[in-house]
Amino acid sequence: MKRAIVTGAAAGIGRVIAERAAAAGYQVGVLDLDAEGARAVADTLDGAIALTADVTDATSAEAAVERFGPPLDLLVNNAGIVVFGPLLEQTPEDFRRTVEVNLLGCFHMARAAALQMSEGGHIVSITSINGITPGPGTGAYPATKAAIAQLTRQLAIECGERRIRANAVSPGFIDAGMSEPIYADPEVRARRSAGVPLGRLGTAVDIANAVLFLDSEAGAYINGHELVVDGGVMHSLLDQLPRE
Repeated sequence: MKRAIVTGAAAGIGRVIAERAAAAGYQVGVLDLDAEGARAVADTLDGAIALTADVTDATSAEAAVERFGPPLDLLVNNAGIVVFGPLLEQTPEDFRRTVEVNLLGCFHMARAAALQMSEGGHIVSITSINGITPGPGTGAYPATKAAIAQLTRQLAIECGERRIRANAVSPGFIDAGMSEPIYADPEVRARRSAGVPLGRLGTAVDIANAVLFLDSEAGAYINGHELVVDGGVMHSLLDQLPRE
């Protein structure tokens, strides 16, 4: 049985990743700052363990990984936040908090997990197409996601000799988690869906499937890669510009 920790797993995309991993036979550590939420999810999954941690605190992250115990085959760095608003209207605290949760959180968890993966393992971090092409009104979020992609590449080249792989999954327009309130507006939902070549928004299951593919035997030689899961929207941006 493979064993995995998923951060930010009390709700949204993280919860679905945890659920799909459990369905695929993993023993899952459901990690979240929300202890009650983590327990509620873990109680629905066979053999799951609820873990509470503040990923912005290295000691807290290390304690959670130690509690889950070896072996640890997979870490999914999913915990993240966004403070909406124009970049120049962000306070230093807004920017700092976003960096701490999104980027430092990934580093703290990756470091703790890698030290636990004595027999090899895999670290998958959730980035975003906003880290490739930033969108207005998302504050520090795009910068942190771009940095996570680079952190992933560095982990890949430095940890490979220990048989630890590192990859990232970059979601596009996903109707889950932090984006659900946005897509509750029918006009926004229709406009965004129309801009995707596949004609629909992505789901949390699409992201979970990508994570599990990368961790499968079929993805065993993939290392240092950012897998974009966006229905093709990144390749259709020019098509969305006015033609006249």
